[in-house]
Amino acid sequence: MQNTNSDPAPGYLDMELMRFTTAGSVDDGKSTLIGRLLYDSKAIFEDQMEAITSASIRKGDEEVNLALLTDGLRAEREQGITIDVAYRYFATPKRKFIIADTPGHIQYTRNMVTGASTANLALILVDARHGVIEQTLRHAYIASLLQIPHVVICVNKMDLVGFSREKFESIRAQFLKFAGKLDIRDVRFVPISAKYGDNVVDRSSSTSWYDGPTLMYLLENIHIAGDHNLVDVRFPVQYVIRPQSDKYHDYRGYAGRLAGGIMKAGDAVRVLPSGMASKIRTIDMFGSSLESALAPQSVSITLEDDLDISRGDMITGLKNGPRSGQEIRLMICWLNQKPMQLDGKYAVKHTTSDVRCVVREVDYKMNINTLEKDNDDKKVGLNDIACIGIKTTRPLFYDPYRLNRTTGSLVLIDEATNETVGAGMII
Repeated sequence: MQNTNSDPAPGYLDMELMRFTTAGSVDDGKSTLIGRLLYDSKAIFEDQMEAITSASIRKGDEEVNLALLTDGLRAEREQGITIDVAYRYFATPKRKFIIADTPGHIQYTRNMVTGASTANLALILVDARHGVIEQTLRHAYIASLLQIPHVVICVNKMDLVGFSREKFESIRAQFLKFAGKLDIRDVRFVPISAKYGDNVVDRSSSTSWYDGPTLMYLLENIHIAGDHNLVDVRFPVQYVIRPQSDKYHDYRGYAGRLAGGIMKAGDAVRVLPSGMASKIRTIDMFGSSLESALAPQSVSITLEDDLDISRGDMITGLKNGPRSGQEIRLMICWLNQKPMQLDGKYAVKHTTSDVRCVVREVDYKMNINTLEKDNDDKKVGLNDIACIGIKTTRPLFYDPYRLNRTTGSLVLIDEATNETVGAGMII
């Protein structure tokens, strides 16, 4: 019987949250792996189990197809593939998880970028029969581009190669040779069979030669507290709180999500763009005061001085401030059918700032099949990744993406349709 208790456990709200994404070629077993994680960790409700059991029988499957837990679109179930990003949530006694199941097809590269943009960890699946292929390299490059701190290579379908240690070690060597060219800080390898559950939640007796952790052990224990930049204080102001009530007559708080660093009551800070300095009087959350806050907590702070601060301003430490400028270079992943227009005007969303920009130039396009720079083809269309230069209508306060994934990212929006057309990572 699967878990049917929806009541949160004691301390549930304080549990650490990990976001992870799956990637891999078509039929590598991404959706099956997620289904196996949910099933073996007792995170499936009875009605969900009954639904996928019925669906498996209708399709004529010999066994319950766990991939149906994430393939929610009818087109996905009919074709047996993932098209859109599917988000699933589950929890164990140690952590809460949000999974982004992303598509494997080349034409859905934009969906992988969307699903992976906030991930702490990427699971890249490799079919043990085929080894490292172009799509593996493509997904590893995107994980590197998005600065995902942890990458786990799941060598799946080990049951189809007789749980061969030599095959696993060969794939490991192949990937490590390529990974040396990328900016990936932490990479792990696990031999698994998603279909039968080997080394997913429970250890497999078929891989006695493997002495590493199971996939679930990695997900529950890999250190993610240091994934955020806790050195450089970055607090984009989202909203100014003025209750104007008898109880809080003089309260003037600045609400937002801490994008970097640690704030403590009494710390000296600087407000941008004015450059005025002050000190933090209080840090408030849910009606109570905190001694300190760290990224990525959402809090409200008050300052000792009355300063002119509004949405889009940024509160930082006195040292290690962000860069400021209008001429910005970034890697862009184009998300729209309509190609990017050189000299085109777009709206820009950066942290809590809204500005406009002009695309000044295209330096090069990345060939994500060969990972080579194409300096000749400057046309940027759907799913393309390119290095471009933009000029904004007013200065942005930003960091390089590799230093801070929040202040180093932005999106471009088509003002005519209000569609998000590009996701950018500032160089």
